[in-house]
Amino acid sequence: MKGIIFIQFTKKVNEVWGEDMVEDLIEQADLDSEGVYTSVGTYCFREMVSLINVLSKISGTSPADLQKTFGEYLFKQLSMKYPLFLEGKKDLFSFLASLENTIHVEVKKLYPEAELPSFEYVFPAENIMEMTYRSQRPFADLAEGLLRGAVAHFGEKIELSRQDFPVEKGSKALFRLTK
Repeated sequence: MKGIIFIQFTKKVNEVWGEDMVEDLIEQADLDSEGVYTSVGTYCFREMVSLINVLSKISGTSPADLQKTFGEYLFKQLSMKYPLFLEGKKDLFSFLASLENTIHVEVKKLYPEAELPSFEYVFPAENIMEMTYRSQRPFADLAEGLLRGAVAHFGEKIELSRQDFPVEKGSKALFRLTK
């Protein structure tokens, strides 16, 4: 998992709970990196799981809700840092349809070792997009938060539902977006 994600996570924790919470969180999570991240570095996803679980215990907020909230925040931060990926995207569906074959291709050029989730798309009707998310990591809640952040960014009225599927490792979910 890229360091930029960890940096944004600790930034969000700092904004909501303060610097002392970030320090407590890093100390209690017992991280191999000791909480020192560079934006281009690659770190084990288990560190994020640990950070989320410790923050959940301290804050009383469920890990799922923390991931979703962070995902919304992360979309906004990434959209400001990488506006190029949003250029020419007139609506949410066109943006989401570009993830797999455009954005992830560019990310792989920059970070060949990145392990990205995959997406498959089906459009059962003009106003409906079904997006299947697969990842080797347990971050379907984070993906949902990112989707909600994208919905907010494009300002469209979208109904979002999610169906999770059992997998041996990681996560798989079907997101249904209806305009």
